[in-house]
Amino acid sequence: MTGKKIKVLVCDDHPLVLEGIASVLGIYGNIELVGAVRSAKEAIALATAALPDVVLMDINMAEMSGLDAIEVFRERLPKAKLLMLSMHDSREYISTAVMYGASGYLLKDLPPDELVKAIGIVANNGTYFSSGVNEVLLRSASPERGRTLTSREQSILLLVAAGKSNRDVAETLDISVLTVETHRKNIKKKLGISSTAGLIRYALEQGLIQPKGGSGA
Repeated sequence: MTGKKIKVLVCDDHPLVLEGIASVLGIYGNIELVGAVRSAKEAIALATAALPDVVLMDINMAEMSGLDAIEVFRERLPKAKLLMLSMHDSREYISTAVMYGASGYLLKDLPPDELVKAIGIVANNGTYFSSGVNEVLLRSASPERGRTLTSREQSILLLVAAGKSNRDVAETLDISVLTVETHRKNIKKKLGISSTAGLIRYALEQGLIQPKGGSGA
């Protein structure tokens, strides 16, 4: 990327976060902000035309999560590098993001200079993880690796933990109730959890959901 600006697309469904990141990137001469959108679907549509070098993608978004979007980007825009954004250093989020092809994982409390440093590194085919994330990755290596949930399983876990029934989950994800039941069985088997209450407790412990009354990620 030496000698030209790095084209960056930012996607986050929190307006203040989105505007803040866009403002920060605007002051760096080596960055060209090609878009700032609030949904993964918008990001995919815009990226098809703008062809960004790096996409900063929030993890938790409605309709399509950042994790699901990784797969779409890898299929349609394989040259774009994905940097995931989150408030949580969850092992499941991080390992799933890496497994699906993200080039890095950033916590939202990182300083602006580190954000721009991360963008430069992944634009040059490197990888970058916020401080503390590398330790989580090491802890999630074998023998724990077998517990990694797929993107679809992660989405179903979040919905189940939010109190959704199998039918609600099926309607939300546009899949059959039988498929949801199969995924739930696989999730429980991978995590060694036998009850829905256990799944909710696991999601809370991993930072995948907030306790009632808590703020979102």
